[in-house]
Amino acid sequence: MKFIVNTSALLTKLQVVIGTVAAKPILPILDHFLFNIKDGILTITSTDLETSMSTTMEVQSEEDCVVAVPSRLTMDTLKALPNQPITFTLDEKTHAIELRSENGRYKLSGQPGEDFPKTPDLDSDTSFEMSSMTLLSSISKTIFATGTDDLRLNLTGVYVELFNDSANFVATDANRLVRLKRKDVKPGVEHSFILPKKALNLLKATLSDDDSVVKIDYNSSNAYFSFGDVKLICRFIDERYPEYGAVIPDENPNVLTINRMDLLNSVKRISIFSNKTTHQIRLKISGSELVVSAEDIDMANEATERLGCAYEGVDIEIGFNSKLLMDILNNIDAVSVRVELSEPSRAGIILPDENEENEDLLMLVMPMMLNSPSA
Repeated sequence: MKFIVNTSALLTKLQVVIGTVAAKPILPILDHFLFNIKDGILTITSTDLETSMSTTMEVQSEEDCVVAVPSRLTMDTLKALPNQPITFTLDEKTHAIELRSENGRYKLSGQPGEDFPKTPDLDSDTSFEMSSMTLLSSISKTIFATGTDDLRLNLTGVYVELFNDSANFVATDANRLVRLKRKDVKPGVEHSFILPKKALNLLKATLSDDDSVVKIDYNSSNAYFSFGDVKLICRFIDERYPEYGAVIPDENPNVLTINRMDLLNSVKRISIFSNKTTHQIRLKISGSELVVSAEDIDMANEATERLGCAYEGVDIEIGFNSKLLMDILNNIDAVSVRVELSEPSRAGIILPDENEENEDLLMLVMPMMLNSPSA
């Protein structure tokens, strides 16, 4: 039983699904790709039991077959070979795999394809579509704000709220929050679920930045993404998401408008002089001037910069974690941003001065207690 395939073409396909393979799999077979050939079409699948990914390609084969192929060894071999046809020969009894190139022969040990975990079946007809560009943008603008604490598992993914004619993507780690409202997604139903970060990172690495269609199906436990010749299935995070709307201040009478890159670059420079544990910086706004400052008392370091801005409201002084603030500013595309504040002890809201078409983006960062007033 054998098939012939181009080394570069196969390697490209394997690189699409390798991200699903766990670094330390709990079962030996999870360190394998499933090769399933039917009617000259090779379907390649990988899984870590929580997330599964597959893609397809044409091969030269006169027989159907199924075998589990060691992932790292196969990829390392293909990377080391020049672009050329290569023949895979499979022993159905021992599951041994022989690769023959133009000048070489390589043997590796496979496993029975029947032992590979089955991918979850879709037992629901609930589905909707969105463009690849829209999904990619929605993931990119929210995933950075997800948490990393496994003790708060519900915060480690992106919360998706579906409505008849729109969708919300929400992420928070309890210190910052992002809410992206999409008006160009029409799910036609009302539902919500939490997508895990690993699956979202795989989508982010695989989706194309164009108008091609992504079909999204889901049931009570899994989401199914289909685009091009790629399919990704992921299990939802089975936790309750917090009532995030409660932390968004309703009234924010103090509004700062400033060039995003000017503020970002200033925060970058000033943060160099901040305390290396707290990363605290201070924003003092009065009139049409913003003063950005930081100090590290232990090291006797301090820095101050003054920026011009447009401001409406009372004079205010507030502290933020510079790393969180830079993350937020880096993930807004607008030329200018609005920083809406109520008081030093309440969250600051950061908005693009002009939203992109069909989206409404809100970012929020919690303040830090200032030890003493600035001079």
